[in-house]
Amino acid sequence: MKVSFHGQSVVQIKTEEHTIFIDPFITGNGTCDLDASEVEADVILLTHGHNDHVGDTIDIAKRSNSLVVAPNELANYLESRGLNTHPMHIGGAHQFDFGRVKLTQAFHGSAFVDEDGQSIYTGMPAGILLTVNNKTIYHAGDTGLFSDFKLIGGMNDIDLAFLPIGDNFTMGPEDALIAAEWLEAKQVVPVHYNTFPLIEQDGDAFASKVKPGKGIALKPGEGIEL
Repeated sequence: MKVSFHGQSVVQIKTEEHTIFIDPFITGNGTCDLDASEVEADVILLTHGHNDHVGDTIDIAKRSNSLVVAPNELANYLESRGLNTHPMHIGGAHQFDFGRVKLTQAFHGSAFVDEDGQSIYTGMPAGILLTVNNKTIYHAGDTGLFSDFKLIGGMNDIDLAFLPIGDNFTMGPEDALIAAEWLEAKQVVPVHYNTFPLIEQDGDAFASKVKPGKGIALKPGEGIEL
C-alpha cells in the first residue's frame, strides 16, 4: 500500500481495495496538493472536530458515500449532517473490512464551527492506530507530549508514525523528538506545520534529528510504500 502526505495533517492510504483519508483538510489548506472536488474516499478517519482536520469530510463523504470513523460525539454530529458514520472512543478498537482501527488519547481540544459560526462540542480528541495488511500506521492527531507515548510504542509495532511539530497548538519539534524516541516507530513523518505563519517549522531539520535516521519530511504529494 502507499501512504502519502498532503499538507497539514492530511494523510491518504491506498490499498488494493480501499482509499482511506485521515483528516482531509483540503479546501483552505495552502500546503495541500489536492483538489477536494476530485477526491474520492472509501473511508475517512478523523482525529478530532477542529475545522482544519474535519476539513472537506462532509462534501467528500456525501459524494463518495464514505464511511466516516470518528470519536463518538463527532461521529454523532456528522451523522446528523447525513453521513454514514461509525463512532468510537479512546482505548476502543474495531476490525473493519479495510483494517483495524484503535483510538488513543491525545491532549488537545475538539469543537467544530459550522456555517453559522456556531461552535459545536465534538468530544475528546484522539490519535489513530490503523493496522492494514499487518502494517501499523499511527497518526497522533493534534496533541502535546505525554508519557503514554512509551506505552503506545511498547504495545504496538509501529511501521509509520505521523507526529505534529507545529508548536503553539501542538507539540513543537523538541517534544515531538521525544515522542518519536518513545514510540520507536520504524519511520516518522512530521505533520501539522507550515500551514499558517503561527506553526512554521523546518520539517527537514526535525526529520534529520529523529534517531537513528528514521525521520522523513514528506513534501505534499509524496508518499511511502509499506
